[in-house]
Amino acid sequence: MQGAEAGATVEFEKVLLIDKDGNITVGLPTVEGAKVVCEVVSPLVKGDKVLVFHKKRRKGYRKLNGHRQQFTELTIKEVVA
Repeated sequence: MQGAEAGATVEFEKVLLIDKDGNITVGLPTVEGAKVVCEVVSPLVKGDKVLVFHKKRRKGYRKLNGHRQQFTELTIKEVVA
């Protein structure tokens, strides 16, 4: 998330599905009036390293590439249905 700061509150209004006491509501395409309230724990976290290895047999071609995706860590505070 761009521009998110630690401790800030973020709201998501596009909710696709809600389960309230066993009563499941599926949106078409979203559930009207539903939102999820979250708090930003840390704005810039790097995930696990993913290694991509390419090889062509009997040609002497080997290539190793690594990547770490950045993401924002959130804590869900409330689901408003």
